[in-house]
Amino acid sequence: MKPHIILIIHDIRSCHNVGSLMRTAEGLGIEKLYFTGYTPYPSHDGDTRLPHIARKLTAQIHKTALGAENDVVWEHREDITTLVAELKASGYVIGALEQSGRSVRLPDYHPPEKIAVILGREVEGIDADIIGMADVTLEIPMFGQKESFNVVQAAAMTLYHLRFH
Repeated sequence: MKPHIILIIHDIRSCHNVGSLMRTAEGLGIEKLYFTGYTPYPSHDGDTRLPHIARKLTAQIHKTALGAENDVVWEHREDITTLVAELKASGYVIGALEQSGRSVRLPDYHPPEKIAVILGREVEGIDADIIGMADVTLEIPMFGQKESFNVVQAAAMTLYHLRFH
């Protein structure tokens, strides 16, 4: 059975990372993307942002999304707390992709049928209060000198594992 996977992209600054995440999600058949916090997002019907700002962000996202922004289901939600509560009420397990003392190594994780994965800021990661809302914290083991992967590469590894594990 194909798992139901949702991606929550929280407080990501880079439009290029957002576009790449959209393209990755489209390629892996991710059910839906939510852009929360200050994450930029493409233009949409009923957009309340100033038109020139919406156009600029959409153009920047398109550079790496390459049209995937039109092919994936996505929604902008300012408040991640309400979103997480709604997803939990709908039966989703909430996973935070972050390094922490209680992290589960991604290769050891057996995903449930319904999971929503939270991605956080490019440098600082996910705030502790948001990690506290998660049911599980997932960590990608590192073998080199660097402490973490780029958010897009980390998401791709995680989503691939969840899709095919």
